[in-house]
Amino acid sequence: MNTLIYYSFNILGLSILVLIIGMIKPKWIFLWMEKPGRIPVAFIAVVLFMIGAIMFGEGNKQMQQEKAQQTKPQAAPPSAEVPVPSGLPAAPGK
Repeated sequence: MNTLIYYSFNILGLSILVLIIGMIKPKWIFLWMEKPGRIPVAFIAVVLFMIGAIMFGEGNKQMQQEKAQQTKPQAAPPSAEVPVPSGLPAAPGK
């Protein structure tokens, strides 16, 4: 599994955790504030979710590029023989 995809799942899980905990007890997310609101918690959760989604997309793009490079057929080296077209008459004198 791609590293970006792995980390994106961690960030997506963190965003869900921040959203759930922050909606129940916003003080647990914003320890330094006296009366934290739920809107900033939702904003932080959305930002974390977007970061995780972007990382997941980039990880998928990298994985597809790696697969395309692995399945790309190897080019055969040029042959020393010159093909003779079949529709031409034989050389005179033969």
